[in-house]
Amino acid sequence: MAPNFLSELTGSFAMPAAENPTVAMIEAAYRHHQLDWRYINCEVTPENLAAAVAGARAMNWAGFNCSLPHKVAVIRHLDGLGESASIMGAVNCVARRGTSYIGENTDGKGFLASLREVVDPAGRSVVMFGAGGAARAIGVELALAEAASITVVNRDPIRGKTVVDLLNEKTAAKAELVEWSMTYPVPAAAEIVVNATSVGLFPDVDAQLDLDFETLGPGMLVADVIPNPPRTRLIREAEKRGCKVLDGLGMLVNQGVIGVKYWTGVDVDAAVMRRTLLHLFEPKSSWSQDLLANRPQAAGDIDDYRNKR
Repeated sequence: MAPNFLSELTGSFAMPAAENPTVAMIEAAYRHHQLDWRYINCEVTPENLAAAVAGARAMNWAGFNCSLPHKVAVIRHLDGLGESASIMGAVNCVARRGTSYIGENTDGKGFLASLREVVDPAGRSVVMFGAGGAARAIGVELALAEAASITVVNRDPIRGKTVVDLLNEKTAAKAELVEWSMTYPVPAAAEIVVNATSVGLFPDVDAQLDLDFETLGPGMLVADVIPNPPRTRLIREAEKRGCKVLDGLGMLVNQGVIGVKYWTGVDVDAAVMRRTLLHLFEPKSSWSQDLLANRPQAAGDIDDYRNKR
């Protein structure tokens, strides 16, 4: 067989882009599965987004991720939308299908895949903090997964109402808004509690949600979308009170798994991607070092990435 020196291309368009760790975990997965694919992290300004998408088409990219500030603006440059992306009006993953480029949203799908490893949201009562892009995506996927009710807790009632109206009008879920004007007591009937805000994200790791931690209990699943650090203050406080917990790494990793599946058709090993992120986010953590010590292949994936930077 003749050698093939033409790699398949994927990547990301964002502004800024330098702190996006997605490239590390996806290229680790490509190497682990011996795929001749590359993921190129690109800093693209809003005025150059059309040219970037046209360039991806011209170079026959298999697809790309879109992060802020392009998740809505990219839609006008695509040929169609998947169901979730259509409902929420935002795209974070584009896949080439034939000659068409189709927009999907894997934010909520990644969270849902991670959540289902612990609990099925169907028929469950959900309390969700936040009303930004992540909250909107998670809310839509939880609604499509037949969550019984979704309470959106948000300081800005206008943004909160926008998410609640979207869920009530376009899905079968029952959604309501609680204006977050004081320390919030989580209702005893809540079964799934989700932080979909940026509170606790590195470097502000000591920040905490304005909620009454004493109202968390053993019957609840508490999830945080923050990937860095994985063990946020919310996760630690919930564990102390006997809750099941779900960190933000699962959402980020599963977004990548789903995106790679869209592009390559391959179900990549999520564990390789998670270990890569653990190494990046917690380089001095004994937990991550123990994982890497027992997984030479994962360590090699990460070292290869760092050596090529």
